[in-house]
Amino acid sequence: MAAFFIILGASILVFIGLIHMYWGCGGSWGSKVVLPVKKDSGEYAFVPRKIGTFAVALAILCFAMILLAQSVYLSFWNPSRYTKWGCIALAGIFFLRAVGDMKYVGFFKKVKGTKFSMYDSWLYSPLCLYIALIFVVVVYRY
Repeated sequence: MAAFFIILGASILVFIGLIHMYWGCGGSWGSKVVLPVKKDSGEYAFVPRKIGTFAVALAILCFAMILLAQSVYLSFWNPSRYTKWGCIALAGIFFLRAVGDMKYVGFFKKVKGTKFSMYDSWLYSPLCLYIALIFVVVVYRY
């Protein structure tokens, strides 16, 4: 059963990495609801550059590889103390993303009532919490 959830978590990370590549190449599908918006002005809280979007894509794809390596699903990369500590660090990062910055993102955000905040509350933050949990499971299981 754990294998299903680990593969699901890795698949989600790969999908997120690929969609970031799509956005980095100029794609716009879904881009209107993935950036936090200032409630008073309606402007984006930040606008990522293409190089930043590609860097995030590469990082997220590497996160998927670390997850799969630690859970022994990559035949060419065996679990090690590096993958274990990587999983611990990534669990912390995704947990902190789920909790948020107390303003625009996470379960405890103050800016509400925007499309982004709705998606963040019911999709992005719970997904980050799920991924954090999967990294924790992999650390303790393997």
